[in-house]
Amino acid sequence: MFVEVNGIRCFYQLTGEGDQVVVLIHALGTDHRMWDRQVEALKPHFRVLRYDVRGHGQTDKPPGPYSLELFARDLAALLDALGIAAAHLVGLSMGGMIAQTFALSYPERVKSLVLADTSSRYPPESRRQFEERARVAETQGMGPLVEATLERWFSPGFHQAHPEVVEKYRQMLLANDPRAYAAAARAIAQLDLTSRLGSIRVPTLVIVGEDDPGTPPAMAKEIAANIPGARLEILLGRHMTQEESAEAFNRLLVEFLKAVK
Repeated sequence: MFVEVNGIRCFYQLTGEGDQVVVLIHALGTDHRMWDRQVEALKPHFRVLRYDVRGHGQTDKPPGPYSLELFARDLAALLDALGIAAAHLVGLSMGGMIAQTFALSYPERVKSLVLADTSSRYPPESRRQFEERARVAETQGMGPLVEATLERWFSPGFHQAHPEVVEKYRQMLLANDPRAYAAAARAIAQLDLTSRLGSIRVPTLVIVGEDDPGTPPAMAKEIAANIPGARLEILLGRHMTQEESAEAFNRLLVEFLKAVK
């Protein structure tokens, strides 16, 4: 379904049962479909909202610049349009950055946070890497970026055992508008939230893959150390733990959300 929010046409899906709403926020270069396995686990217990972030999937792709604050405003407008006062936020990678930004900007609208394979800040070398990816996307298209991205996202064993899943993500990446991808990459390169995380007061679960090269366990540990009472769980796999360790991820997710009062 589509709804006009914050000046753009936004694609979303709202399914499931229950009084509580869980919002699933996807990673850079993907779309709402990366949460397929989580929706199946969550919808018997919760209403599940997933959407395509500005510049991704079926949502509009206006020219940049983009920012994490803009993404957070988009989400606030989406919740307003759907009549949702507050929700549980689950974000992976870029989605986790949007979730943190939203929680800091709209604390009264967040019931809990699940932050998977994400960071709260980037060192200068990582910022340079994002700028280079943005430049490549703008000048050469998405093709040259795809295989290296998939290597960061999935372990060699998962590539071999589940080529159909890896192919799904390959096609997602190739489908990106290069200019929108570049605008989003530059937005997340500016991430710098660590010093503000202490003000987050909702239950928080931090998840990371033990071999995640993009947002390694050290980044997850920093988030968990700075959010009061946050819990850290390390799973097998690389960046896309919601795929590579889906069973463990879903168990943690459902148990955590059901325990939030």
